[in-house]
Amino acid sequence: MSAIEALPRFACPDWWEKLQAGEVPIADVPVNEAKAARVLAFFNRLRLPDVPGNPPMSEACGDWFKTILVVFFASEDPETHRELVWELLCMVPKKNSKSTYVAALGLTALYMEEAPNRQMLLVGPSQNISERCFDQAQGMINLDDKLKLIFKVQEHLKTVTRRKTGSKLEVKTFDTSIVTGEIPVLTIIDELHELGKKAKAAKVMQQIRGGGITKVRGKVLMITTQSDEMPTGIWKSELKKARAIRDGKAGPAPIMLPVLYEFPEEFQRNEKYWRDRDNWHLVLPNLGLSIDEQALEDDYENNGKVSKEAEQIWASQHLNIEIGVGLGGDAWSGAVHWEPAAAGWITLDRLLGESEVCTIGVDWGGADDLAALAVLGRRARDKVWLLWVRAWARETVFKSRPQIADALRGFEEDGDLRVVSSPELQAAEAAEICDRVRLAGRLPEAGGIGLDAAGIALLLDALEEMGMVSPLVQAVQQGWKLQTAISTVPLKLESRRMLHADQPIMNWAVGNAKQELKGSNYMVTKQASGAAKIDPLMAAFDAAMLMFNNPQAAPPIGDFLANPIMVI
Repeated sequence: MSAIEALPRFACPDWWEKLQAGEVPIADVPVNEAKAARVLAFFNRLRLPDVPGNPPMSEACGDWFKTILVVFFASEDPETHRELVWELLCMVPKKNSKSTYVAALGLTALYMEEAPNRQMLLVGPSQNISERCFDQAQGMINLDDKLKLIFKVQEHLKTVTRRKTGSKLEVKTFDTSIVTGEIPVLTIIDELHELGKKAKAAKVMQQIRGGGITKVRGKVLMITTQSDEMPTGIWKSELKKARAIRDGKAGPAPIMLPVLYEFPEEFQRNEKYWRDRDNWHLVLPNLGLSIDEQALEDDYENNGKVSKEAEQIWASQHLNIEIGVGLGGDAWSGAVHWEPAAAGWITLDRLLGESEVCTIGVDWGGADDLAALAVLGRRARDKVWLLWVRAWARETVFKSRPQIADALRGFEEDGDLRVVSSPELQAAEAAEICDRVRLAGRLPEAGGIGLDAAGIALLLDALEEMGMVSPLVQAVQQGWKLQTAISTVPLKLESRRMLHADQPIMNWAVGNAKQELKGSNYMVTKQASGAAKIDPLMAAFDAAMLMFNNPQAAPPIGDFLANPIMVI
């Protein structure tokens, strides 16, 4: 057996070499040549409705997408004659004609489907993207009189029906009720990364994928740019899975084929490398077709370089540079070490059970902000620090900060964010967690609960009602005086002397954090991070400042074993 044959299915260890050679970065997939020819014959006749001269796909579509089209519809095991590719994830930068190509792919799928009355979905994350996809499909049909006889277009329903079979391609905007009744035989999802910001997206994907275990198996094609903020939710998990399959680390026979136009991680971290325009073509398969090289450079010079934040967003969209952990010259220095220090087994129960002492940091917020509490434990057997967080928001946050509303709903689904009706309830729940740590005998007599002094009156009242006052409760000075935590926590993460619970809301906050040098001190502040939220990280810094004092736990209060941890 050759080394190539020994690889897991769809593994492509030479993907970077393929990109450098101008090839599609995927493994070799066997196809049914007759079916591939029929797929291409139909696809190639479709014409671009929004380009002068309306050129056909045979001329206007990049070969990279035709390769994707063929392997998605015509993959076949040469021995069993069964399809191999049931899902495909393509990550390709902006302006590579994604929406146009998937509209054409959807029409091709509808034409190739011979079974009657099947359902297909083309899903966009927003109404604008959905309408763009539908308009492209409708435009292609309107340019060809023969296609008008094959397909019926219902513009008000955003539906295309093949007259012969009754099968429908419905173009929809993502919603938690999007899949009703029959499981689709094909679902195309445009801009998957946007679903990472939406609550319950994972549940909808599970429902869509439910068709994959029926006799009439459902296929899923996902196409997207990289996210313009740190990957979260379903986008983070799907991207992680796709990279694992590509790298041969996801089992012997996956059903998803990954096609990822991105630089290797070390080059994504190397700003000098990806800023070099000579390297841009490696991840832009449609350069010279839908992308004009000079226009791209002009856009970078005039828009992408106006600020550090603008450049990071530009690079994420046009070069698929991942924002967040480890990326960006002004990212917090601990971000690069954050993901490797994840320990998903950490819960508050486990942390209290394994720690000899804990400190708690609190970063409180107003009506339009988040509040966060971090519990930091020092493990008894090896002194490793263990971190767990909880955050709160009131409904007013979703109205005042709509740009992060979907992400927050996702964190609420994870159980890491509590949405409460009043500031009093928010304070009461935070105080309850503090009290559980105290009852466990894990807090020191002094300096166990550290607070940012801003806006904490209600929390102080709630703590006092439970008998937690100074010197147990102390203010932690902010700004440059957090320098010790900002600079030392990264070292602990790097050496795995600090582990965290791998909570999405905390990963998000770390990705949002911006570090700046003021005088001789590095600072991570809300002002430096702008509109992005970092409250859970600030709470962790407060807890760390107290842990640096080498506290010793006070004796337990009451029978801790008779009072198991009940986290709200």
